[in-house]
Amino acid sequence: MGICISVASSEIHEADDCHHENVVFLAENIASLGTQGLCSLYTKQGSKGLNQDAAILYQDYGIEGRAFCGVFDGHGKNGHLVSNMVRNRLPSLLLNQKNALEKIRTAADDQSFQHQVAKTDVKSIPNKDFLNWREACIGAFKVLDKEIMLQENLDCSTSGTTAVVVVRQSEDLVIANVGDSRAVLGTITENGIKAVQLTTDLKPGLPNEAERIRNCNGRVLALKGEPHIQRVWLPHEDSPGLAMSRAFGDFLLKNHGIIAVPDVFHHHLTPDDQFIVLATDGVWDVLNNNQVASIVMEAESEQEAAKAVVEAATASWKKKFPSSKVDDCTVRLTILKIEMPFGPVDCSHVVSITLA
Repeated sequence: MGICISVASSEIHEADDCHHENVVFLAENIASLGTQGLCSLYTKQGSKGLNQDAAILYQDYGIEGRAFCGVFDGHGKNGHLVSNMVRNRLPSLLLNQKNALEKIRTAADDQSFQHQVAKTDVKSIPNKDFLNWREACIGAFKVLDKEIMLQENLDCSTSGTTAVVVVRQSEDLVIANVGDSRAVLGTITENGIKAVQLTTDLKPGLPNEAERIRNCNGRVLALKGEPHIQRVWLPHEDSPGLAMSRAFGDFLLKNHGIIAVPDVFHHHLTPDDQFIVLATDGVWDVLNNNQVASIVMEAESEQEAAKAVVEAATASWKKKFPSSKVDDCTVRLTILKIEMPFGPVDCSHVVSITLA
């Protein structure tokens, strides 16, 4: 099953093999949708069963010209329910948190702002707006994790989801990440396209993540059959073996180091930045950042670009892991430069939303 959505007309075309129940597209002002560049999304179910990936594109997010997009990779028995809930609730929670912070922050906060700048680990000095976004992201993720826990008739003890989201306002990006889905920027250099990873894959093998988990009496170790994959286990039981260190849900491990606190980053776009790719780990497990960037650049159109990455990942799965089941793969692509060298656009095979 494949889903492909492209922001490019006011009409929607759907092919027989495309279903968009996993995707939400929101726009407060349809007429302004072309202002932030072109977007496309493609998701394909793997061979493990139900597609647990979800995605969202929200144009004019809170104010005109701002955009919110995200990709969510569910896991466990009820992972598809968790990823859909996070996709549906996170945008409003984040915006509410951000608006509330702006109301209580005044010029008198200058001293507090300087203190936050001193302790933040971002590469460039952030502005107050980013620090508000950062605090809002952390607060919204925590609130949403509690909402999931309180859901009746939804067992999330060993089910959960990743989340990688990007808020774009003018030339500034705020990126928040939980789990091992990833955001990658494609930028032009003297030697051609270069991939810049905007997020860190939050897995148990990272020293800081492993230390936190072990300090909470969780165990981090790999199975003999897959020594390259570190997993999180209960203190005295060989379960559940979660392959990420942060996630929504997974409440069996929440007292043992698994958290839903996001890493939050800022990036200021430059004239060389061409596109942003958000993708689930089904893509990154078999393709590296530069391979994905090259596939996007070589695609015939923005509609084809996201699909081309997913199809390449699926083919790589079958070659690299012939005895393993193929993971769900979802790619969300934002084109930052309209003049990217795409060929003629063919929308006959996709669900497309084209804006004049």
